[in-house]
Amino acid sequence: MAKLINLEVITPSKKFYEGQVRMVICNTLTGEEGFMANHAWACKLLAVGELWIQEEDGGDFKCAAVSGGYIDVKDHIMIYTDAAEWSQDIDMDRALSVKESAQAFLDAAYADGAPEQDNADIERAKIELAKSITRMNVAKGGSKRKHS
Repeated sequence: MAKLINLEVITPSKKFYEGQVRMVICNTLTGEEGFMANHAWACKLLAVGELWIQEEDGGDFKCAAVSGGYIDVKDHIMIYTDAAEWSQDIDMDRALSVKESAQAFLDAAYADGAPEQDNADIERAKIELAKSITRMNVAKGGSKRKHS
């Protein structure tokens, strides 16, 4: 039987998830990484992306969209993120609208070639674009549709 580890996912407004899990897969700033019981201690920054959770029953992974943050792995796993959403809670119309707005802003910003210097508005638009694409992927079941 696979060892289990306690996972908590915390947002500023609520405890998004708590439970015993077999594995957690998330996007760190250096790429996709998986964490299980007895993993070496780690603290890593998270990129905007999908969070995959395999619960104690060992069945299919659950998928959520997260908007960055960090993961702290010790005797338990803590994920702190600004926002997290399950697929059934994602408003596809809103995600598409945000994606289109961010893309239009970036297209206009780069219309005459790359700006000499990125500014805060461009960086915010890039983040909004990434978050909306992630939310749309999660709403459709996740980009990788992980299974046991």
